[in-house]
Amino acid sequence: MLHIVNGDVVAEKLKAGGVPGDVLPWREIYSEGPVFLRPELPEHRAARGRYLEQALGIPVREWQLGSEAQERRLADFRRHGDVVLWFEHDLFDQAMLAYLLHWFAGQDLRGTRLHLLGIGEYPGMALFRGLGELSAGQLAGLAGTWSEIGERQLQLGRKAWEAYASRTPQPLAALLPKDTSALAFLHDAFLLHLRRFPSVHNGLGIVEQTTLELLQAGVDRTLELFRRTGDRLNGLGLGDIQYWRVLRLLAEAEHPMLIVEGDGRFPGLHDAPGDFLTRRVRLTPLGAKLASGEADWIALNGIDRWYGGVHLQGRSPIWRWDEAQGVIARA
Repeated sequence: MLHIVNGDVVAEKLKAGGVPGDVLPWREIYSEGPVFLRPELPEHRAARGRYLEQALGIPVREWQLGSEAQERRLADFRRHGDVVLWFEHDLFDQAMLAYLLHWFAGQDLRGTRLHLLGIGEYPGMALFRGLGELSAGQLAGLAGTWSEIGERQLQLGRKAWEAYASRTPQPLAALLPKDTSALAFLHDAFLLHLRRFPSVHNGLGIVEQTTLELLQAGVDRTLELFRRTGDRLNGLGLGDIQYWRVLRLLAEAEHPMLIVEGDGRFPGLHDAPGDFLTRRVRLTPLGAKLASGEADWIALNGIDRWYGGVHLQGRSPIWRWDEAQGVIARA
């Protein structure tokens, strides 16, 4: 049996819990940077590697070698009679699940059974953040509760990845109103992805808007902002280095929305955060104007951001999310 999981924390706990089989930790962040239909192609891998190094401080050579190694193990899946995908409810995991289902949909699966352990809550936890917060024993207790992956799940995963990797958000917006019940958490995760796009109200996406609202409410320390934003947007599975990049973009823009006190350093993947976690954050006067809709972040600062396969550049027109209408359109 082969278990494919998000990252090393869950992988090590599965081993410690005595869950039988081999474990493949899938190390990716498909919710960040350029996404391609076939990310394994050399030119696509190179583009993602350059982005992740520049944006998140992940060394490109380290990332490239890791990607190649996990793809080789994945390609060897036929050694196993059963493959189990362990993925939770948030966008971080659902994008990963969609990619893997898209990949498996293109393989000859004769002799291999696919299973899914999808989870969005756990008894006794008011806010379930993910498999990584469960103990080895709790994870072991989930073994065997998975369900079989059939053609419906494979094809929905394939369509979701194709839509997510598209160069416009239209295919994803068209997919979500359809029946997505074959994958319980896909709809909400990818709808939240669309809400990450700049708003028609003020040009801020849902992460930036949530940060603005928390600052207005008096939350003014970096770690607390990250925690509170993560709680509100639990369906994103937002990591700390992802959030530090959001703060950096808001602080280092031509017309900044906020100021992070201290030496101006934002931690990357392998950086010790030091006192960064307790630094004070305060709004500039622009914050109030953005909150009221009197100013537009994109009009002031432009944009150069990836949302799945969509690359937004410049000032206008770009794809924007309309929260009141629940639609995405060029504006």
